[in-house]
Amino acid sequence: MHHSRRTFLKNSALAVAAAGILPAESLAVFKKRAIVGLQLYTVREDMKSDPSGTLKKVADMGYRYVEHANYVNHEFYGYAPKDFKSLLDSLQLKMLSGHVRFGPGDWDEGKKDFSDSWRQTVEDAAVVGQQYVISPWLDETWRQNYDQLLGYMDVFNKNGQLCKQHGMKFGYHNHDFEFSTVLNNKKLYDIILQRTDPALVMQQLDMGNLYNGGAVAAGIVLQYPGRFESMHVKDEILAASPTSQTGQEKYESTILGEGIVNTRQVCDLGKKSGGTHYYIIEQEAYQGKDPLDCSKADLDIMKNWGYR
Repeated sequence: MHHSRRTFLKNSALAVAAAGILPAESLAVFKKRAIVGLQLYTVREDMKSDPSGTLKKVADMGYRYVEHANYVNHEFYGYAPKDFKSLLDSLQLKMLSGHVRFGPGDWDEGKKDFSDSWRQTVEDAAVVGQQYVISPWLDETWRQNYDQLLGYMDVFNKNGQLCKQHGMKFGYHNHDFEFSTVLNNKKLYDIILQRTDPALVMQQLDMGNLYNGGAVAAGIVLQYPGRFESMHVKDEILAASPTSQTGQEKYESTILGEGIVNTRQVCDLGKKSGGTHYYIIEQEAYQGKDPLDCSKADLDIMKNWGYR
């Protein structure tokens, strides 16, 4: 199903109304309390220079949940897993999810098994108290053709089984290419959603990234009800100087409510029909503002919207 911005804006009122109509068996999923956290990539430079001090500032703002974006050499921001868990505990912070790329080096195609390093990654995530191990990327070599991609979606499901052994789920986080890349007449994101088992693989919808792929977050939530246990909460504006990993991104993130995403509406749709109970604030561009100040402003806005 194609969701252009024009189509979505024209039919948004009908879409919101439709979101209130849910199968009875799905309602239990949506009754979980909403949890608001901060993706620490938002304050990446501060975390690089002073992780413990930065986490204290984040906690003092009122955050109780964080999501990591720095797991290197089996350490979180330079801390061994047990030590990082102790630091979080001392600040009354929980880290229920984290981003770590799952790529070719983590899966042995010949042996049809995970590398020892990846197994350690999953174990370390359990040590710090995560519920989700989320890959924020799909390696380019895994998305060259349709049959190849289907094979790696099976690997994603196996990853979910591995994580389940430690009381967690595997997860995938979108960027933009999933909505602009087509294989076998299907968008990459449709293939991912249709070929991963929701019981094993959660989807974390980044409501900002997808704009650069020509998609609209609310339309995706309505297309796949109940599939988004977590969202990256963002807003987007036209970038003054478009730059990215691909060099093609027109939009950059900004303070919530100041851009084009209709962020509050997407959050509400997530609560009503998306199955969402983790709302992870992430801002990657700041328009001259301090990242810590942006983090505080974004949290205050979410609280004003009723997300606490």
